[in-house]
Amino acid sequence: MAEVIDKTALFEFLCRMGDNTLILGHRVSEWCGHAPVLEEDIALANTALDLIGQTQLWLGYAAEVEGKGRSADDLAFLRDAWDFRNILMVELPNGDFGQTLMRQFLFDAWQVIMLRHLQDSSDQTIREIAEKASKEVAYHLERSAGTVVGLGDGTPESHARMQAAIDRLWPYVGEMFAGDKTDQAMFEAGIAPEPGALRSEYDALISSTMSEATLTIPEGDFHHKGGRNGQMHTEHLGHILCTMQWLQRAYPGAKW
Repeated sequence: MAEVIDKTALFEFLCRMGDNTLILGHRVSEWCGHAPVLEEDIALANTALDLIGQTQLWLGYAAEVEGKGRSADDLAFLRDAWDFRNILMVELPNGDFGQTLMRQFLFDAWQVIMLRHLQDSSDQTIREIAEKASKEVAYHLERSAGTVVGLGDGTPESHARMQAAIDRLWPYVGEMFAGDKTDQAMFEAGIAPEPGALRSEYDALISSTMSEATLTIPEGDFHHKGGRNGQMHTEHLGHILCTMQWLQRAYPGAKW
C-alpha cells in the first residue's frame, strides 16, 4: 500500500498514531510507584506498557514506510519536539489521579473508535496493528470509564475533582477531530476515516459515561491541530523528551 499512495502522508499519519501512544505512555508511566493504592499503581504501569507496545508497532511501520534506515527507537528518541505529531492533550501534566484517569478515558474513547475503523483499512499492516491494539484498548476504556463513573458519582470531593478534570481537559478534545491534508489523503486512499466523521460516535459515548458519573460536559472545545503540525507544542513536551531521550542522546546507540 505504501507504494501506491503518498508515502509522506502515510508516514505522517503513522507518526501521529505512534506519537500519541508514546507520549501518553510516558506520562502514565510517571505514576509508577506514586499511585494512590498498589492495585492502581500496577494497573497504570500495565496501561503504559500497552501504549508503548502499540508505539513500537506504529513507529516501526512509519520507519519502514519512510525508507531512510531509521527504526522505531530512532523516531522515538532522536527527534526534536517540533517533529512530534501527538495531540496536545496527551502531553499535559498528569495532575491528580482523577485528571489522569479522565485524560485516559477521553483518549481511550477516541482510540477505541479509531481502531475499530482502522480494522477496515485498505492497508494490511494498519489493519493488523489496529486488530492487535483494539483488544488492549477495549480493556483500557472499560477500566477508565468505570473509574470515572466511580469517582464522579462518589464523594463530594471526588466528584469535584472529576468535574475539575473534565473542565480542564475538554478544550483539548476537538483536536482529535480536526482534519487536514494528511487526513484527507488517508481517507481518499481508504486507509483511515475522516477524523470529523468519528465525532458523533465519540460524543455519544462520552455523554453516556458523563451522565452516569453525574458530571457536566463543558461548553465548546477547540479544533486546532496544535501538536500535529508541530507549531503549538507546549513546554510540557520538551520536559517529557528531556527525561525520555536522555540516555539515548547521552550514549548514542547504546545497547543493553
